[in-house]
Amino acid sequence: MGSQIRAKAQDKILLLATESCAYPGADSVGQAHASYPANVYVLKVKAPVLFPEKFYLDCFRKGIGGIIIMSCGEECPYEGAYKAMAKRLDRIYELMKEEGLDIRRLRLTAICTVCNRAFLNEVNQMNQIVHELNPPVQAQ
Repeated sequence: MGSQIRAKAQDKILLLATESCAYPGADSVGQAHASYPANVYVLKVKAPVLFPEKFYLDCFRKGIGGIIIMSCGEECPYEGAYKAMAKRLDRIYELMKEEGLDIRRLRLTAICTVCNRAFLNEVNQMNQIVHELNPPVQAQ
């Protein structure tokens, strides 16, 4: 039973969706009656740059298999937030490598309010990556 629980935890994908672009995009996927894997957990956020580097590493330590940061891109209503997030992501990738984590587990992408295909493509790609890789780390 314990191994079944770990197997399920490693497949979880956390999606940080900005409230002004990506979250409405996720909603439009539902309105279009399209579906995506049930292991995707959407978290509505103001701006992903508000999350410190430690947050992402802690998620992997707790068994999250992949994280997609979906934002507005350069059209973010918070000036400089997207560039700051991209810069922070470089540092997070360095930390992931130090811990032996495959950097494909973390992705930053721009999703608009009606980008159904792009949304589904990102989710399905991450789902495939998570299933191909071993668990990120031993969950504590």
